[in-house]
Amino acid sequence: MYQKLDLDKINRNEAPPQEEPARQYYFMAKCRNWVNAFTQENGRPPRACVTTFGCQMNARDSEKLMGILEAVGFCPTDSEQADFVIYNTCTVRDNANQRVYGRLGELNRYKKQNPQMKVALCGCMMQEPTVIEKLKKSYPFIDLIFGTHNIYKFAELLCASFETEGMLIDIWEDTDKIVEDLPVDRKYPFKSGINIMFGCNNFCSYCIVPYVRGRERSREPKEILREIERLVAEGVVEVMLLGQNVNSYGKNLDEPITFAELLREVEKIEGLQRIRFMTSHPKDLSEELIEVMKQSKKICRHLHLPLQSGSTRILQQMNRRYTKEQYLELAERIRREIPDIAITTDIIVGFPGETAEDLEETLDVVRRVKYDNAFTFIYSKRTGTPAAAMPDQVPPEQVKEGFDRLLKLVQETAREQVAKYQGQVMEALIEEVNESDASLVTGRLSNNTIVHLPGDASMIGQILPVSLDECHGFYYTGYCAYKETK
Repeated sequence: MYQKLDLDKINRNEAPPQEEPARQYYFMAKCRNWVNAFTQENGRPPRACVTTFGCQMNARDSEKLMGILEAVGFCPTDSEQADFVIYNTCTVRDNANQRVYGRLGELNRYKKQNPQMKVALCGCMMQEPTVIEKLKKSYPFIDLIFGTHNIYKFAELLCASFETEGMLIDIWEDTDKIVEDLPVDRKYPFKSGINIMFGCNNFCSYCIVPYVRGRERSREPKEILREIERLVAEGVVEVMLLGQNVNSYGKNLDEPITFAELLREVEKIEGLQRIRFMTSHPKDLSEELIEVMKQSKKICRHLHLPLQSGSTRILQQMNRRYTKEQYLELAERIRREIPDIAITTDIIVGFPGETAEDLEETLDVVRRVKYDNAFTFIYSKRTGTPAAAMPDQVPPEQVKEGFDRLLKLVQETAREQVAKYQGQVMEALIEEVNESDASLVTGRLSNNTIVHLPGDASMIGQILPVSLDECHGFYYTGYCAYKETK
């Protein structure tokens, strides 16, 4: 819709429409009044910078924010010395919050140098009442604050911030609303994230996400398929289906559909070459999904399957709703049915009450599953979660010792797994010119392993056969084997 709509033809003197997304396009058109006035006064259009903290869901939201800003007339920039700066925040761990607070001091300095500058904050961190109180007290220079549930109202909120003085705050506790067909500025022309659902119903005891993202709500499959078809028509060859727990997709729809059924429909889209997804909760990973992945020619050979802990006792305290034995059985079944799959995971060390014996259980799972990679975290106490109030918080020195042992083991098993592909020719999606060496390009295999090879920008966006010559622990160097396999 947004590709065909001319904002300049919208009557900005009429009352705004009530239906979405027409209402947001009306406010985009009104925002152009501010942009045009700025351009006339300064001899250039205003610049906008969107800075993302956190997960791929946030990255996708940031693409929507920038899409709206560009539609309004802003020019994108990576510099935070811009005319409009917005932080899309994360609050999964406390250090994410601290990073934002640290950066805000620098923004305040920039704003003193440029009084016309607008500063906005959005995302998960803004859903915490204590955060809002701190921002109001310590960072009064911020112009606009909103959360995760009303991101689709960004154009309307942006317009309101242009028309009012002081800090504008619009935080919703929850919503069941999903608004389609708003502008998006994609980072890559050849691949894209696709939100298939929002929110989470799992309430793991350490996690604040359900409180800041709300309850699960799934997009209609026809809307997802329509978006992917449009992206493929624009040159996208790989999509990443995104959700806090994609395995529970479709349960709350008027006409329920399983995630496996959605994948079957996505696979039918002509021109689409690769399908990725994350994240999968082990308790909801079905036999049907394993079978779909096994038979698929497009679903990438990579599954992110968070473990969090290998101790059944700790898993119960975490409210994960599976046991160590159930997780191992699931991982073994996946390996058996899809031998070439890469399995990655998340693991937390130092959860309240964790003992040396609990850590040994986690290490045992790592040895047995042999992860291709793992994201390891030290437990972060999040106010408002059940785990924050639990007794027996683990001493920092014990946590560090356990974390170091886990990290060492994860690196060893990952190197073994990645090294198995040495000497093979595998297809890689070339994603970018290498940041460290401009004579190289960087590609990603179906199993998510990175490979660097000689090449140039003309190769970006292509899926090419690559010889994996030398394994460097977690990545390969090689060369394009296209001529040899043509």
